[in-house]
Amino acid sequence: MQSIIIANTLYKDNCHTRKGYIIHGLCTKGNAVVRFNEQEFRLHPNDSFIFVQSEHTELVSKSNDFSAIVVYVLTEFCELATPLSNYGMRGGLMLFQNPIMSLNKIQAERCQKNLEYIALRLQEKKHRFYRDLLLNAVQCMIIDFFDFHADLYGETEISEKTATLVQGFLSMLNEGNYRKHRKVSYYAQMLHVSSKHLSETVKRYSGFPAIYWINRYTTLEISRLLRNPTLTLQDIVEMLSFSSVSYLSRFVKQHLGFNPSEMRK
Repeated sequence: MQSIIIANTLYKDNCHTRKGYIIHGLCTKGNAVVRFNEQEFRLHPNDSFIFVQSEHTELVSKSNDFSAIVVYVLTEFCELATPLSNYGMRGGLMLFQNPIMSLNKIQAERCQKNLEYIALRLQEKKHRFYRDLLLNAVQCMIIDFFDFHADLYGETEISEKTATLVQGFLSMLNEGNYRKHRKVSYYAQMLHVSSKHLSETVKRYSGFPAIYWINRYTTLEISRLLRNPTLTLQDIVEMLSFSSVSYLSRFVKQHLGFNPSEMRK
């Protein structure tokens, strides 16, 4: 599996061919609509973007002149390249909600140079320190994205203790714990803090309490499963540890605004 893939557009098949990658890019021309985590976002020139889960990203539409510089970085490689700064924790939470950052002309030029530099160095496979070379190039890109994000949202840092707590919570969600555990108390117990402390800490740095993220991950998973015609509602109930189809239906109605059966008509 390639650590880095370069493209000049976004693909409609990210969920299949680009699974496991974090998408970094810059819209250079035209416009496009991208669906990320069941929300639609519009890209315009000088809009940078980071889609943290490529399998949850879908190109809905684009203008005929749409062009972008896109760098797909394998999640594990991206983690190695991420600098030792806890700022990324806050940025990651906020990017989950809004992956688009509108840049000014100078920032956009800097972003484009970073993306093009990665593409350039990717070709130097005979370089004796090829992997370190690419890690360095990706890290430079990430640091500038941190800077762009701080300009938009402020420079609030997260302490080491808080970063560890938030990272632990997110790691448990990314590992799929929400499929069996949807109470804040479970995550708080596993992280050795009170439910109130966990929820308030997560809200302070993401704008939403812990239960929001638990339900968000769950509803996204349900939406994906409902689109699979080979799965029955009972299958989904069992996969996500709901007590019954009726309870699943109530959950979907509350958080998505429709009954599961309506989505399959």
